[in-house]
Amino acid sequence: MFILIKKHLLLMLIFLFCSANSYAKINVFACEPEWASLVQILAGDRVKAFSATTALQDPHHIQARPSLIAKARRADLLICTGAELETGWLPLLLRKSANRKILPGQTGHFMASDHVLLLEKPKQLDRSQGDVHADGNPHIHLDPHRIMRIAEALSRTLSRVDADNQADYQNNWISFKESWSRAIAKWEQLCQSLRGKQIVVNHNSWVYLEDWLKLKRLATLEPKPGIAPGSTHLAQVLVQLKDSQADMILYASYQNDKAVRWLEQKTHIPVVELPFSVSTNETLFEWYDRIINQLLDSQ
Repeated sequence: MFILIKKHLLLMLIFLFCSANSYAKINVFACEPEWASLVQILAGDRVKAFSATTALQDPHHIQARPSLIAKARRADLLICTGAELETGWLPLLLRKSANRKILPGQTGHFMASDHVLLLEKPKQLDRSQGDVHADGNPHIHLDPHRIMRIAEALSRTLSRVDADNQADYQNNWISFKESWSRAIAKWEQLCQSLRGKQIVVNHNSWVYLEDWLKLKRLATLEPKPGIAPGSTHLAQVLVQLKDSQADMILYASYQNDKAVRWLEQKTHIPVVELPFSVSTNETLFEWYDRIINQLLDSQ
């Protein structure tokens, strides 16, 4: 009888252990909110996603704070943009966290830019030209077609990190693909009137949005990427816009709007402040809806 009770208790412990493992959440460290939102869509309750930055921060320039290091140390999966976007802080974060699972080359290390073609790759790398990225412009999350390709690659990574739930990740990817495709078709239909619109940008953040919606960039307020505009350059932009009138001036919510407002005052061109990433409690779908609506409202 005693042996039977011990066997029964052992079986119960094994069952409880397996059940706990089946429902254990994967800790995901996302460098930007868009990837935290995407992985949440693809994995649902199976992940606990944390974003190191918010929509109101410049992802180029944050500090590898102790709180972020602690989060990275516990992560099972790291999802970042790559293409040198986080080069100022991510290498230090990885080194300090000492978490082998999320190091380059490991299954838990996912760079979104590795899975899509990047635009504006410099023919010559010259740091005197400002904040130039050797692999190309990293702001890939502003093209929903690239988001689709990244989502497919991420679903495969989730299946490798958590092989026991591979079927769920595959089903979630199929569901996302269908919903996202319908959303793209809707957005593109709504944005027909935006094709060919001429824009001025504060920083060269919008190249993928421009490429997708067929917007035409006339000028950039920064003389070089990451270099604040001075009076001489702004005067040159003003002269340029006398020959070609822009339809709108775009800038991200986290960016300084001093030069933008100066140009607005001089030219009366409408200014559109766009959210550069997903806000708290907002999905990728809702964020794209918001961007599209703000662009359309500016007409």
